[in-house]
Amino acid sequence: MKKIVLDVDTGVDDALGIMLAVKSGQCDVLGITTVNGNVSLDKATENTCKILDFLQVGQEIPVIRGASRPLLRHVYFEHRIHGEDGLGGALRDMQVLTKPQEGFAPDFMIEQVKKHPGEVTLIMTGPLTNLALAVSKYPELVHQVKEVIFMGGVVKEHGNVTPTAEYNMYVDPEAAKIVFHAGFSSLTMVGLDVTRKVLLHESHIQDLGDTPMAAYVKKSTSEYTERYFERNGVRACALHDPLAVAVAISPDLVTTQKLYVDVETKSELCDGQTVCDFQNRLMKEPNMNVCLDVDAQAFFDQFIRVLKA
Repeated sequence: MKKIVLDVDTGVDDALGIMLAVKSGQCDVLGITTVNGNVSLDKATENTCKILDFLQVGQEIPVIRGASRPLLRHVYFEHRIHGEDGLGGALRDMQVLTKPQEGFAPDFMIEQVKKHPGEVTLIMTGPLTNLALAVSKYPELVHQVKEVIFMGGVVKEHGNVTPTAEYNMYVDPEAAKIVFHAGFSSLTMVGLDVTRKVLLHESHIQDLGDTPMAAYVKKSTSEYTERYFERNGVRACALHDPLAVAVAISPDLVTTQKLYVDVETKSELCDGQTVCDFQNRLMKEPNMNVCLDVDAQAFFDQFIRVLKA
């Protein structure tokens, strides 16, 4: 069982990532930390608790609140994609039974890594604010954590919130810069270059059968799918965050290359852009594993099998 801490800003795809981690049977979920991003910290925390209640594991996995805003910038929500409630209205009327625990997400990350040195995988599916705060408080974290896998960035294509930036990087680029330069021995970027290749279609939802899970997935992704169709002409939605979780479980799903990546923080047009030095023009040591390709069929085989279970 892989020991993991999930750090989420629970919108539609974070929720599916949580489901994949919890139901996979391959993850010991030490806790789920929440952060401002797709929705407010309060809503992300509430949604996380709702998902755990939906999965009937609310008493087993602690939820800990984290940063309520980016390090330096104003909040920037994605209600148009995830709906006002962050889950596309799928669990709007559900009574929340699970409550977050006392504590602060960066401190929880530090505590878990100290408790299990060399064993903890941090899976980040929102802005990197909590991790930046943790590593700033406890620099030794970079040597004691097993690995960090984050959904964010794009190195060969266009952005999804500006022409150049992916959403998680755009919301808090200063946090991303701290993480990128912290010195992690294993840092993996699961960016739009691969997440746009794992598109959830109606046929995938049908493969889940006539189940509450299928009904949830259909409802939660409905608005997201419409927005994706408007922008890209494809009636589907990208499973950004579930892919990051899947990479933690099955690293062979993706092809990676060790490269140097930095993030823009001082540009009029390009803040949040992840700049990847493919030709070593900056003469810097590579600082992360960049996902460049993915076996989409193998991902969906795993995703559907786990969610049907």
